[in-house]
Amino acid sequence: MAAISASMVKELRDRTGLGMLECKTALREAEGDIELAIENLRKSSGMKAAKKAGRVAADGAIVTKVAADGSYGIVLEVNSETDFVARDEGFKAFAELVVNKAFETKETDIAALMAGELEAAREALVQKIGENISVRRAAILEAPAGGLIGEYVHGGRIGVLSALVGGNADVAKDVAMHVAAANPRVARPEEMPEEELQKEKEIIMAQPDMEGKPQEIKEKMAVGRVKKFLAENSLVEQAFIKDPSVTVGAFAKANGGEVQSFIRIEVGEGIEVVKEDFAEEVRKQAGL
Repeated sequence: MAAISASMVKELRDRTGLGMLECKTALREAEGDIELAIENLRKSSGMKAAKKAGRVAADGAIVTKVAADGSYGIVLEVNSETDFVARDEGFKAFAELVVNKAFETKETDIAALMAGELEAAREALVQKIGENISVRRAAILEAPAGGLIGEYVHGGRIGVLSALVGGNADVAKDVAMHVAAANPRVARPEEMPEEELQKEKEIIMAQPDMEGKPQEIKEKMAVGRVKKFLAENSLVEQAFIKDPSVTVGAFAKANGGEVQSFIRIEVGEGIEVVKEDFAEEVRKQAGL
């Protein structure tokens, strides 16, 4: 069985809000797999979805650029080791250089994009700053026929491109701003992957208030809860952040537009950092 560390228990507590003993027991039963422990806890206690893991390795910035006619846009992530460097003017200038090249060439393959002068500029910046700088990923979003692309960057750390049919630049930007804040999984309910729906249904069916109920009743209850899950995680069904009395889809429609798709990138998402405890490391080396 995998060893259960205090940091693992703390992460599970932070993400679920449950007690230390309950989290420790759940981790033991899941053999140290935090995601599995969360899934089991949701089944056994009816707990709502847990917070996402906050352990992020890379710092850096997100930059975007959209064509003047709104026909397409680029969103790009450039990483540094610290937030201090991400605020450096030289780093910002490099990020702009890269996004401009990606915009001009519509190139999203990082190796191809960085070949030549951009790689030389990156190496020079690394030498000057003393931190590793890397271009992690780029994505392009093309406008649908009769549509346009909107953009929004929040604090230099979250970048969104939104695609609308109809509407205007202000509407597209408002939709992108909502995506940055609400982080929907898909644009519309029918786009939710079937495996995610099945997993959610399994969790719902295993929750305590389902116990002892006839199968047909459980199925009806599950349908309602899955529908709520879809509404909460689909962009067009979410309550609009600027006016919660309407959905994002209704907001766009009232302003002559229809939401088609989006791309959302956040600095460092999906990268995990191992934080060293310096005092503990010293003790280990000293044999204490």
